[in-house]
Amino acid sequence: MTKKEITPQARKMLKWFWLSFAGFLLAVVLLFIAISFGWIGYLPPISELQNPRNRYASEIYSSDMKLLGSFSLSSGNRMSEIYQNLSPNLINALVATEDSRFYDHSGIDGWALARSLVLRGIFQIKSAGGASTLTQQLAKQLYSPHAPNFITRLLQKPNEWVIAVKLERLYTKEEIINMYLNQFDFLNNAVGIRTAAQVYFSTTPDKLTIEQAATLIGMCKNPAYYNPLRFNERTRGRRNTVFQQMEKANMLSHAQVDSLSKLPLTLKYQRVDHKIGAAPYFREYLRRILTADKPEKADYASWQKQQYVDDSIAWATNPLYGFCNKNHKSDGSPYNLYTDGLKIYTTIDSRMQKYAEEAVHEQITSLQDKFFKEKKGRSYAPFSRTLREQDIDDIMNRSMKLSDRYRNMKRAGASAADIKKAFSTKVSMQVFSYRGQIDTVMSPMDSIRYLKYFLRCGFMCMDPNNGHVKAYVGGPDFNMFQYDMASMGRRQVGSTIKPFLYSLAMEEGFWPCSQILCAPITLNLGNGESWTPRNGSQSRVGEMVSLKWGLSQSNNYITARLMSNFTPMAMVKMMRSFGIRGYIPPVWSLCVGPAEVSLQEMVDAYTAFPNKGVRVDPMYVTRIEDNNGAVVASFEPKMNEILSEQTSYKMLTLLRGVVDNGTAGRLRYNYRFSGQLGGKTGTTQNNSDGWFIGFSPSLVAGAWVGGEDRAVHFDYTSDGQGASMALPIWAIFMRKVYGDPTLGYSETETFKVPPTYNPDEGCGGQAPPEEPSSTAVEQF
Repeated sequence: MTKKEITPQARKMLKWFWLSFAGFLLAVVLLFIAISFGWIGYLPPISELQNPRNRYASEIYSSDMKLLGSFSLSSGNRMSEIYQNLSPNLINALVATEDSRFYDHSGIDGWALARSLVLRGIFQIKSAGGASTLTQQLAKQLYSPHAPNFITRLLQKPNEWVIAVKLERLYTKEEIINMYLNQFDFLNNAVGIRTAAQVYFSTTPDKLTIEQAATLIGMCKNPAYYNPLRFNERTRGRRNTVFQQMEKANMLSHAQVDSLSKLPLTLKYQRVDHKIGAAPYFREYLRRILTADKPEKADYASWQKQQYVDDSIAWATNPLYGFCNKNHKSDGSPYNLYTDGLKIYTTIDSRMQKYAEEAVHEQITSLQDKFFKEKKGRSYAPFSRTLREQDIDDIMNRSMKLSDRYRNMKRAGASAADIKKAFSTKVSMQVFSYRGQIDTVMSPMDSIRYLKYFLRCGFMCMDPNNGHVKAYVGGPDFNMFQYDMASMGRRQVGSTIKPFLYSLAMEEGFWPCSQILCAPITLNLGNGESWTPRNGSQSRVGEMVSLKWGLSQSNNYITARLMSNFTPMAMVKMMRSFGIRGYIPPVWSLCVGPAEVSLQEMVDAYTAFPNKGVRVDPMYVTRIEDNNGAVVASFEPKMNEILSEQTSYKMLTLLRGVVDNGTAGRLRYNYRFSGQLGGKTGTTQNNSDGWFIGFSPSLVAGAWVGGEDRAVHFDYTSDGQGASMALPIWAIFMRKVYGDPTLGYSETETFKVPPTYNPDEGCGGQAPPEEPSSTAVEQF
């Protein structure tokens, strides 16, 4: 048809077509200009594009640079990784599968876009492939909110194109790949490639094999649909598709693809859960401390007065306490432990932590068998035989009211009769044991009583020279018993309190060889009443004995007579200097251990003895870095001189005597320790609490064992004393530490005592006569 043959109507339609097309092009140009200038859409400012607000989990590292765990939001356990640590298999698989022309475009792939418009838009060929580049997908991950429908998603596309172009101008191709893989959510709480490699294959991104890399990249199309935990064969098929794409891109040969495609999809799944992994009690303690708010008195119950005081002091004096709320980022906002990607470098040694957890497990499982055996067939079990039936009922009812089941029924409006019936009705359930969950049938009330059989414990080890906490165990099983008995729990300390009294005496001029009468004593309380301590052993009663013998045997007669030389307030003041923060009753009987103290405080207190009288606060973290590796906080040891050097040497003499000839003697004759050690056992009334705090020249460690309720304990002291319950944890741990040459601790190490020091100097320079030894039993 010639130009003359075009009808006026056709010419008019052609004119309107080109005008419409030009108008469309102009509209598109104006749309992108408007988006670029931020007039419409949600284009982030250039500063945000230069520093995208990635939400990264904070990571916790041991002193030997092992990853202990992370803090994250439940759906955002993302850990950042650098490009250099990405396996080439991972990068090749990603580019070949998601954006084969990635290195040739500048954010928008025109060829892929045209192909998608024609094949998918016009001819509706769904297998024609998409047009989104890796950079566009990154823009979507970073800045596009969830689209509730197709229209909303369509409107998001122009924004992502503009953002993609700007990202390409700001970042290298390597940086874009790195950000993409760090951002992607691989499900199962595996956000980012580093966490995904750990969760699905128990490895790191640099060690991913080609089939592992292809599996993870295959998930990028639709992680829910290609979830290897639920759909193994489907995900394997997607993995093989990735191999084929790599073959098209000349990254694999046909023979390699054939060989790799025949491999099964094998996972080494490692569930991410804060209850699982190394040092769970420590990690939870750290989380609680780092995120603590400034104490407000109105937030504390009437019975938490001491806790409010302790927290207020910690807020003012401890830079780690409330770190996230006391410190701010460059934008003025406080740190968020769950999204800011902090790297927290702790003092915990992963090897020593492992040994501590093994020691606790070994001793507690053995002790638990003894406890079940002792209580078997006894109507009062697991409680004390001295309790009345009404006392047991009261304990059980209190425990019932603290349970979630009770609270939920109460909230739902159930009557007291309904609740009682529900708690008395037998149902199928699983109950805890150290050998795995047990399927059984029992009533909820019986299950509460069953759980009370299980003994609780705490263990902590620290370096007395710099305060570094090397191991921290708050209980026997974090998954079941989450209450932390290392720092939160306070229990009566029994005879482990006695070194504080002896320290007071040594400061006031007494010596280990000083003689004192071993006989009952009655102290007047000043209110018409008196106190006469009891002593389980009658050994050497009526004789003059040395203070060294008195402490080694934990003799209460000697302790009370020594206490009579001072005042209860003098003892309180001395304990405060040792770092004991809770309520301390200023009474004469304080010397035998009724005060309730945490294990953390006791281990801290004993650092003064091997450290020449200088007590050092526990130090848990050495430094904290932000997501870019910049140090935002560093921490130094905090020390307090509380005893003179001479007094510390005297106390070494006394506390070594406890190990060599006293209540901790089984370290020598049972566990065969030959090196220099010191320590003190402790047992409270009715065997409710068993303690041992011991030390070598380089380490101080302590253990506590007892029931959830003080009424849950062994009936007989042979199994219930500190030397039987707590000391074995210490011994097993130290034997493992000495057996590991990589740790650098030696059993031949000696305490730093000057050669001129003579423990008998205060007694005229002459050692007292040989004192008869005996198998000492803790007195309480």
